[in-house]
Amino acid sequence: MSGAMVRMIDVPAMAAWIAEHGVETLIERLVSRLRDDFLRWEDFDKTARVASHSERGVIELMPVSDGRRYTFKYVNGHPDNPRAGLQTVTAFGVLADVATGYPVLIAEMTLLTALRTAATSALAASVLARPDSRVLALIGTGSQAEFQALAFRRVLGIERLRVWDTDPAAMDKFERNARALGFDVVRAGSAAEAVAGADIVTTCTADKALATVLTDDLVTAGMHLNAIGGDCPGKTELDPAILRRAAVFAEYLPQSRIEGEIQHLEDDFPAVELWQVLSASAPGRTAPEQVTVFDSVGFAVEDFSALCLLADEFDGAEATVDLVADPRDPKDLFSLIAAAGTER
Repeated sequence: MSGAMVRMIDVPAMAAWIAEHGVETLIERLVSRLRDDFLRWEDFDKTARVASHSERGVIELMPVSDGRRYTFKYVNGHPDNPRAGLQTVTAFGVLADVATGYPVLIAEMTLLTALRTAATSALAASVLARPDSRVLALIGTGSQAEFQALAFRRVLGIERLRVWDTDPAAMDKFERNARALGFDVVRAGSAAEAVAGADIVTTCTADKALATVLTDDLVTAGMHLNAIGGDCPGKTELDPAILRRAAVFAEYLPQSRIEGEIQHLEDDFPAVELWQVLSASAPGRTAPEQVTVFDSVGFAVEDFSALCLLADEFDGAEATVDLVADPRDPKDLFSLIAAAGTER
């Protein structure tokens, strides 16, 4: 039976590749790839992700193409999953050749998305946070937290962390991992205590609710807020009053106005897309005392960057899968069935 072989990178292969090269090294390479792709923003055929919501969570497809390569990611978000011993978020992705329409790579993207989310956060902070930022507060110490800390250390040089989570076990886990990675960690007793003295605050909580994990009175002049937990309709983390006094930046506004922190606000609420700051077509931070917010929901171009980096630079052990029916005569698909019958 004939087929078109597709490269496949599974979880063990991805984990081994990341371990061999190092999380920080790969994040740095992803930041570079992301910057390059954001700078050619208009090359991409973009659309807001396609979401299927249920009472328990959401399943989404995130497609994009630059006319040469096409990628999509399948990703879920189910906040109650950890109670059953399951991940809140899982993902896999596909990269295809636009000229033929054939897939060329299928990969796990739960680990890869953690890298790309952290890389995107650090890229945004590199142009939006104060250059003298030294302390990062993490509100939420779940699966993304270690990756965020490593990204901010590699890109912004941050070693000092202040952390808070409603789940003591999650804080135990993070403290253990972060101290082993060489961070100076302060375990706070509340969100207010965590953000006191912080220059950058990352909010990354899982509940699918219009939550307020950070109130306006806790945000001081000069802070940069990296809001990454609010990523679907009805799921937010910030007091709307913060947004009204801050300079707000997002990835792709047609998606962010539906899913991001700014879903609370009027349709014409002023916000700037990150690519505009990177290309110098719009200002980023304009004063040291300004409050900036990166309203990050995750966008398909970021997955494109990650999958292309993987396709171009992966040097670990990988498999192939006979995924595409590809008969010798392209008009004789039935021949594959006939051939299978004779092989029995």
